[in-house]
Amino acid sequence: MVLMSDLLGQRERTPRRTGRPAPPAWAVLVAVCAGQFLVVLDVSVVNVALPSMRTDLALSQAGQQWVVNAYAITFAGLLMLGGRAADLFGRKRVFLVGLGLFTAASLAGGLAQSSGLLIAARTLQGIGAAVLAPTTLAILTTSFPEGPERTRAIGTWTAVGAGGGAAGGLVGGLLTDYLSWRWVLLVNVPIGALVIVGAALWLTESRGGTSRRLDIPGAVLVTGGVAALAYGIAESESHGWTSATALLPVIGGAVLLGGFVAVEARTAQPLMPLRLFRIRSVSAANTVLLAVGAATFATWYFLSLYMQNVLHYSPVRAGLSFLPHTVSIIVGSKLAPRLMSYVDSRIIGAAGGLISAAGLAWQSRLTVDGAFLTSILGPGVLTMFGAGLMMTPIAAAATSGVGMSEQGLVSGLLNTSRQLGGALGLTILATAAAGRISSRAHAGASATRALTSGYSLAFLIGAAFLVVGTALTALLPKPTPKIVPVS
Repeated sequence: MVLMSDLLGQRERTPRRTGRPAPPAWAVLVAVCAGQFLVVLDVSVVNVALPSMRTDLALSQAGQQWVVNAYAITFAGLLMLGGRAADLFGRKRVFLVGLGLFTAASLAGGLAQSSGLLIAARTLQGIGAAVLAPTTLAILTTSFPEGPERTRAIGTWTAVGAGGGAAGGLVGGLLTDYLSWRWVLLVNVPIGALVIVGAALWLTESRGGTSRRLDIPGAVLVTGGVAALAYGIAESESHGWTSATALLPVIGGAVLLGGFVAVEARTAQPLMPLRLFRIRSVSAANTVLLAVGAATFATWYFLSLYMQNVLHYSPVRAGLSFLPHTVSIIVGSKLAPRLMSYVDSRIIGAAGGLISAAGLAWQSRLTVDGAFLTSILGPGVLTMFGAGLMMTPIAAAATSGVGMSEQGLVSGLLNTSRQLGGALGLTILATAAAGRISSRAHAGASATRALTSGYSLAFLIGAAFLVVGTALTALLPKPTPKIVPVS
């Protein structure tokens, strides 16, 4: 709860939509940040548990990747639908529905007895997360007035979300080593139940429109398109880009995404109104996040595999090794809103991107007998600090200048860009790493050397993605000068 300290005692300035007294700001912040923490935690919490899952459920290499991607793809593909549902049906109601589905799917995944059931549960988790995640940011942006107060709230939300991703390795390692891999999913059940109770008591209902129509065809097209692209890219490693197994899904995915754009242009109430991209803050921030997500999403995945498969760390040791990463990303996220009072937020975002890219470039210099200080701690802390510093200015830019009735939609779009970039980025990086591992193994390299070479390539490509994302921060609009400094 330390992260909430700078907002404790404050009261929500926005009137409650039901006419009843507004809850304290700290209660709103605790409830939505707890939901966001669970969603982001499950992006990375399974990484350390993957070797144990492989042994217990006979997972293949592709199966391990899909335990991660089944969650990431459904999460990314349905985020805009979740954000729009929050605006139309009520943000509190949709928050509770999403969290309930996420908690139930976590229980199913923890009890799964086959790889198919586990991947199916992770898919349902992704659906619940897609409903829940955009609602958390929408509740914040409609509860706190635009300006320093909202910036502090977004900074805390960013820190908690980023910390959840970084803490996934630690939580997953402790649970896998001392209990079972199943507990990386089962732990969500009691926590989710507590958050549901807190949200029911503390959150107030609000919505942004009177229509109740959802763009289901658009949601199906975008989710199917993303999934097909990811599958085709993954299959290219073993079958080649010219094979029908890889080429047809890629072409099919592109066609589905093209159909999605066509549907959105003609639908009266689209899932993603294309006019939003005429708002410079929205289009620029989402473009940056697409590139940044492709770089950062896979960091924990490959670092977990490197520590356990090459350095032979136990799950708990691997998890503990992520603790400095967690602290670093929280520090960066909390420092950003304070710096934004004095420095152009575009400069802060670009500086964070370059720091993070430098960390990944350093991370790519892995060796088979890498020392903790130079192969894990140093590059990891640098990467995560830069990522934390970068995310708050982008999130603030994306939601500024947007009407209250579309905050959920824009929040969903923001999360979509990050998760979509992450899902496709993981597929691209994993495919590149697998190709390098295979070629080095065929050339006679030992298993550990081949693995190290593949992971190094993945980190190097990730650094390149971050450089592109950093360059794109120049597209962000110049922020409005703040009169009241962040205290």
